[in-house]
Amino acid sequence: MKVRDIAPIVEEIAPLGLAQDWDNVGLLVGDPDHPVRNVLLTIDVTKAVIEEARRLKTDLILSYHPVIWDGLKRVCPSGPSRAVYELIRSDIAVFSIHTALDVVGGGVNDGLADMLGIQEAKPLGDYVEYSPQKNYKVVVFVPVDALKQVTNAMFGAGAGLIGNYRDCGFHTEGTGTFLPMEGAKPAIGKRGRAESVREMRFETIVPAEKLDAVIAAMKAAHPYEMPAFDILKLFGYANMFGLGRIGPLERPAKVNQLVERVKKQTGAKAVGLVGDPKRLVRTAAVCAGTCGKIVNLVMAAGADLYLTGEMKHHEALAAQEAGLTCLCLSHTVSERFILKKVAKELKKRMKQVTVKVSRKDADPFTWKSV
Repeated sequence: MKVRDIAPIVEEIAPLGLAQDWDNVGLLVGDPDHPVRNVLLTIDVTKAVIEEARRLKTDLILSYHPVIWDGLKRVCPSGPSRAVYELIRSDIAVFSIHTALDVVGGGVNDGLADMLGIQEAKPLGDYVEYSPQKNYKVVVFVPVDALKQVTNAMFGAGAGLIGNYRDCGFHTEGTGTFLPMEGAKPAIGKRGRAESVREMRFETIVPAEKLDAVIAAMKAAHPYEMPAFDILKLFGYANMFGLGRIGPLERPAKVNQLVERVKKQTGAKAVGLVGDPKRLVRTAAVCAGTCGKIVNLVMAAGADLYLTGEMKHHEALAAQEAGLTCLCLSHTVSERFILKKVAKELKKRMKQVTVKVSRKDADPFTWKSV
């Protein structure tokens, strides 16, 4: 198995199309053709993690946070690019998934929602345009007397399949206009003369893997030198993909009960608390890491509790004034629990590759009582 073979497997777990547009995901360091025998999972790619990867003879690090955030102008053994330099020198590839894993169903935010017992959890905001559908709609404009030959060619190439039905399509009549210019070889009309033709607008559904073949078949069967056609990506209207989750708890619970539950499942040593620690929670929201202004959406929704990684001072003050109780676990503590689940999913899909979760990846904060 090579690095390039890992990408589609990771996409099954966290499709990169779900990542925020400001994010940097995918293969960030390494040769796509490099063989992979050992994979190491981590939240951050630190000096300690790179040294661990060397000891384990790791070929690919699958990281949550990107090892490269901004454009690098130089790669040197010191300074901000040190990690990238060491990875290249050690021939270790890095593939990052970050907000794709936040947004995907069953990912980081759904994991936090499950800890609290949120039912029918829905995204909070920062929505992304993504469709799990792998279908397109193809619309083509055909002279009336050529409709059958074009549609038959498209159906024969794989268009028009919906469930247990084949040759599915729709057509309606209209008027097409065009003016052939110098160099054109029009099937209808003459160069330099405007034409109006009775045409059929035909539309049908096409699976992604058949798209190229269907378009080629349509062009071969179409009488026009330059057929007019559209290709439209289909989206699932019922699914919205975004950051955070919010919903009612299956069973209302006191804040201290939820704190103990979350600490047990995330390994958190301490929790930052804003607001009433004794309140009864009926509706809760979560957002892993740093979620910025999403806390405003939580307040507007009237939630009782907000579980996150970290908050800015003024966000915490706003939550306090709004009567919202907040729990801050520390940025990476709110995310690290998901690595075991990702490792399990990878092991099911890559039995010939050794997958391990880093033992050196850790929260940079040490929490102490003072």
